[in-house]
Amino acid sequence: MHLPKNIGKYLIIIGLMLIIAGIIFTMQSKSIVGPSSSFMYQNPEWTINGYVIIAIGTIISVFGIVVWQSGTKKSSTDK
Repeated sequence: MHLPKNIGKYLIIIGLMLIIAGIIFTMQSKSIVGPSSSFMYQNPEWTINGYVIIAIGTIISVFGIVVWQSGTKKSSTDK
């Protein structure tokens, strides 16, 4: 399967954005950041959601790193 050249970098960026969002959601659910008027503030359900989002972001980032590394290996052997 041939993927576009820069897809690995895009996946890494998307994964990192998800990780950051998950950290913010988790911190907000634990009353560390955010306005107290938010529906996520002190909401234990969003602690779980934040951890799930962090896990998904990590998986996407790792997959992006693997794709990016395999793309750089192929391009260096093609020369």
